[in-house]
Amino acid sequence: MAKVKITIEGYEVIEKTVKGGGNSGRVYLPKSWIGKRVKIILLDRVNKDANQT
Repeated sequence: MAKVKITIEGYEVIEKTVKGGGNSGRVYLPKSWIGKRVKIILLDRVNKDANQT
């Protein structure tokens, strides 16, 4: 996967690490963001050969 440049406008940025949750990943955000639109951008390369749970 090649790196791409993405330009977006918004009101706040929070950088977090995705944690495991069942059979998916989770990112917890402030309660005040509930019902708001967000965009998640992958910052680190994913190893396609890695065993993902």
